[in-house]
Amino acid sequence: MKEIEIKVEVSARHIHLSKEDKEKLFGKGYKLQPLRWLSQPKLFAAKETVALKIGDKVIENVRIVGPEREKTQVEISLTDAFFFKIFPPIKVSGDISGTPGAVLIAPNGNQVEIKEGVIVPQRHIHASPKEAKELGLSQGDIVSVKIEGKRGLIFDNVVVRVKEGFSLAMHIDTDEGNAAGIPKGGKGKIILP
Repeated sequence: MKEIEIKVEVSARHIHLSKEDKEKLFGKGYKLQPLRWLSQPKLFAAKETVALKIGDKVIENVRIVGPEREKTQVEISLTDAFFFKIFPPIKVSGDISGTPGAVLIAPNGNQVEIKEGVIVPQRHIHASPKEAKELGLSQGDIVSVKIEGKRGLIFDNVVVRVKEGFSLAMHIDTDEGNAAGIPKGGKGKIILP
């Protein structure tokens, strides 16, 4: 068995907005302002946040991640789902069919109701085609990743996402990061047969 080291990044709850929903919340022609650039090229944590309302529960200051997407998507942890008393499916980013909806509220009071789009993101590895080829991995492969340390564990069911421009990294949510003792990120090892 072979083990390949990989950077592990913890992704907190966040929202990807469509152009239409962004303009409903912030105004026509509004451009999201980068707060910090993320490890995946062209992605940034925006300065803008919104309140996330599901049922009668609200979480304030949920970060928007830019740039715009084709469809608005909300990524939360299972802990957040328990708070909201909903059961969103665990899905690969971009697959929002059959998911719960939510209301997004901008600081100016503008609101957007999405009929679907709330997911718990499937833990995954980003890789460029070159990196995937070097590792012997392909789009959609399922692998395991070992985290060492006092709270060491093995994450199974990690889906490989391959796209030109991706940079090799594993993404997990805050629940998973806390369980592994790496609340802000760390290193892992892809377990290859």
